[in-house]
Amino acid sequence: MSAPTIQIRDLTLRFGSDAPLFDTLSLDIAAGKTSCILGPSGCGKSTLLRFISGATGFNSQGTVQFSPSEASTVAWMGQDDLLLPWMSLIDNVMLGARLRGELSESHRRRAVELIARGRLAGFEQTLPQALSGGMRQRAALLRTLMEGRSVLLMDEPFSALDALTRIRLQDLSAELTRGTTTVLVTHDAAEALRMAHRIIILGGSPAQVKTTIDVHTRPPRSPDSSEVIEHYGRLLELLLEDHH
Repeated sequence: MSAPTIQIRDLTLRFGSDAPLFDTLSLDIAAGKTSCILGPSGCGKSTLLRFISGATGFNSQGTVQFSPSEASTVAWMGQDDLLLPWMSLIDNVMLGARLRGELSESHRRRAVELIARGRLAGFEQTLPQALSGGMRQRAALLRTLMEGRSVLLMDEPFSALDALTRIRLQDLSAELTRGTTTVLVTHDAAEALRMAHRIIILGGSPAQVKTTIDVHTRPPRSPDSSEVIEHYGRLLELLLEDHH
């Protein structure tokens, strides 16, 4: 399944009669790469991700288009792992196939392979409460990737983790999502610089794209790599311009 580009055109979006979060916002998300969306709290980053996912509940005009058109191939990962406490790790990873009634031996083999790649081999039958926070979030990432979708939307999935665990999860995510069209919302400039091919910075009210930064080496990048160091100060300056 080919990874699509995502094109947002002339998006105006508001909740009820409130002032619009976005007014004729347009942007492109590259196929098969990771784009990070940064901006001040309340500018609509998570809402934009929900719009891309096809969620409803807000008043919007404009379009989101997948090219090639594969809107049914979207997967979502948020900050909370949402593991079912009565299910083992492997059963949580295979949850989507089970709910669709598609569970088969091939699904189990793929789950075992993903668990090994996620460095959780030996914990297949462990219940979530016996796992650390980092292990639980790794399991949530594997459950998301198990779906094999060509678009992955991630809403601050590593923000609740300690610094070292966060770096390890960033590395794993970059490795396992290579070739997937990934949109990552984050408040962490360093995370964006480690993981993104393109950083999209939102600002203003209504929010618009202030600028984009393309990072050309392959993620994940070391925190002390030349491109991370080169862009970090400028990125913080842009974010602080809209900080209240």
